[in-house]
Amino acid sequence: MLLCRGIKESTMVQSIMTLLNVSVLIFVIVTGTYVGYQTGWQGYKQPGGYLPFGINGMLGGAATVFFSYIGFDTVASTAEEVKYPQRDLPLGIGLSLFICSSLYMAVSAVIVGIVPYQSMDPDTPMSSAFADNHLKWAMYVVAAGAVAALSTTLMGSLLPQPRILMAMARDGLLPPLFSKLNPATSIPVYSTVATGAAAAVLALTMDVDQLSGMVSVGTLFAFTIVGISVLIVRYVPPSDSSILVIHVPDPIPRPSPPPAAVQTQTAPKNNSKSETCTCSKHGTMVPKQEKVQRATTVHSPLLTKDSAELEKLQDQDRRSAAVLGIFCICVGVLLVSLSTSSTFIPRGVRWAMGIIGGIPLGGGTFILLLIPQDEARHKFGHSGGFLCPFVPILPIISIMINVYLLVNLEYSS
Repeated sequence: MLLCRGIKESTMVQSIMTLLNVSVLIFVIVTGTYVGYQTGWQGYKQPGGYLPFGINGMLGGAATVFFSYIGFDTVASTAEEVKYPQRDLPLGIGLSLFICSSLYMAVSAVIVGIVPYQSMDPDTPMSSAFADNHLKWAMYVVAAGAVAALSTTLMGSLLPQPRILMAMARDGLLPPLFSKLNPATSIPVYSTVATGAAAAVLALTMDVDQLSGMVSVGTLFAFTIVGISVLIVRYVPPSDSSILVIHVPDPIPRPSPPPAAVQTQTAPKNNSKSETCTCSKHGTMVPKQEKVQRATTVHSPLLTKDSAELEKLQDQDRRSAAVLGIFCICVGVLLVSLSTSSTFIPRGVRWAMGIIGGIPLGGGTFILLLIPQDEARHKFGHSGGFLCPFVPILPIISIMINVYLLVNLEYSS
């Protein structure tokens, strides 16, 4: 109901709850640091050291809690409602990611340091950590922060999804009902209600561990698709014929240019002898400008047609090479991730799988580095085309990390 009221109302409430949540996290960091120095950081004095379950165990845990980072796409999903998106979107994503990651790491370092990991209550780790150190009054503060965190998480997760459903309905992938906006609040009410109902049913019928695993899998898979999509739209975007172009009328009337026929019918000035020449075939006097125009008229279309066909063939070869490179990268990343994470497979088979996967991965990357990118030959979205920095290295690294974490999800238990 709050999200259906409007973006300003929900943002105000969410800002208040977020401020409360951040205050509680700072309290946990400060109080936990004091307790750690008093007790000597007992949590770090473990026989297994800092990695009791090895690298795969650490990556499995990282993949499980990956759902903590799904809220940052809220900023991008609400781009239509931002006043200055080119400035505010990157700034909002970068600052929120930096602040939240710093808080995540600081809280984790403190809680694990004051209580051994095997002694923690998996349902209430922070509350039990303070209770075990005889600070039961701090449990109530942590409980208040947990309520605030749940509220902000719910609103932050339910805010972008209706906008995604609305965009899909506009493209014809969903019924038009999901694209309807409330005339008073400009909010996709039907999409918001459907998203909230689906979230309520899942929360009621499923376990928290199952939900967290599903959300992590979905998030990692979605980020993998984003990385692959960036490579596609930069090297093999859809052609102009497959894109619906919406022509927006210019609100400012502009003077129309003079017709080409009027410009070409201007009479030449015959005040110079150099303006006439003798035609070699008939021996007649022909104006020089007319001769140039005849030559241009005869030869220009052929040259233009030949160059257009040559450019089309070159573009087809480039697109075919790009498709092959992207396919090789996907296959290579999957094989390399399986070979490095599947410890149940014999060592020799894992080495062979890694070598076989490394060849197409390196080859596909080399192909994309050699061929030129699509510099707005097909206007994808706007006149400048789709732009992304550090292509293809950044999308390939993103695909590798996401697939590697997906494969290591099995070690989270």
